[in-house]
Parts: sequence; C-alpha cells; structure tokens
Amino acid sequence: MSGWYELSKSSNGQFRFVLKAANAETILTSELYTTRTAADNGIASVQTNSPLDDRYEKKATKDGHPYFNLKAANHQVIGNSEAYSSEAARDKGIASVKTNGPTTVIKDKTTPVL
Repeated sequence: MSGWYELSKSSNGQFRFVLKAANAETILTSELYTTRTAADNGIASVQTNSPLDDRYEKKATKDGHPYFNLKAANHQVIGNSEAYSSEAARDKGIASVKTNGPTTVIKDKTTPVL
C-alpha cells in the first residue's frame, strides 16, 4: 500500500492537507488555504514537485533539529516536515515524500460522516 493525502478543515474554516506514508505517519504538512480549490492545487503541486531533488530545502530548527521544506518551481513552500532527530532521519523523510508524494489517493475529511 502506498501513501495518501488527508484533506481536512480547521476550526476557522480553512483547509489543510497532510501527506501520510503507508504506515499512516504524517510526512508532510501543508499551510492553511482559504478555499478547497487552493488546497487541491497544493496537493497537485506536491504530486508534481515531490519527485524532484532540487525542490527540497534542508533546514534546522533554532535548537538544531533537522527538517525540510518542499518548494514549488516558484520557490514557494508547499509543505514542511516535522523536526527530526538526525540528518539521516530527515533524509529518510525526504525519500518517503519522494515515494509517496505522487499518489492520487485523497481522503477527504472535510465533511462529517453521518
């Protein structure tokens, strides 16, 4: 089984998606979007850009924990990772986004199940 996107709505009505690996671990989190269409466009951008090495920006938190941002061709951040314990763990996270990012499976959590 491969990964998937989960699209959800925040308490203030904005949209966000996360990319999950096959083990259900969140590997990339988006910014908040004001519309569903904008969030869908963000997912499409991850699908396009995630396989490309040069779209990853490796960074570190103020206290030195490695993380990464995935950027679009226009250099805008599409999503970011969690903070990792090591650079090797961060690099495994990038590899997971490269593998799972192109998926077309989207789980829509924006409407309540009745």
